[in-house]
Amino acid sequence: MTGLRPPHMTPTPTEIRLQKQSRLLVVTFDDDSEFSFSFEYLRVHSPSAEVVGHGPGQETLQTGKENVAITAVDPVGRYAVRLVFDDGHDTGLYSWSHLHELGRNMEANWQRYLDRLAAAGYARAKSE
Repeated sequence: MTGLRPPHMTPTPTEIRLQKQSRLLVVTFDDDSEFSFSFEYLRVHSPSAEVVGHGPGQETLQTGKENVAITAVDPVGRYAVRLVFDDGHDTGLYSWSHLHELGRNMEANWQRYLDRLAAAGYARAKSE
């Protein structure tokens, strides 16, 4: 029944694979899209209040996350996952719509993040 979803419904993951060796979370959705998220990308784009704040303009630039790892992917109902990172961060709930948006807009989101780092004078360390 792939592709028969009403336009207002959010795609739902059919598979979520944690690839610790390559440091990727691969998510396949029922709209036939598949996204390979680096752990760093997911950490710096966490939907948690620690990262996005409690309102516009309250975002906190995340630095030093080049080598962060995901240690667990915990389901939350039928609408999200909670990612547990080895830096202690575990408060962001990644809804299906948030994950799909992060995948669809990965290139622009990543470039915006790199631009913010550069503007803050932060030089990324090389990943391990």
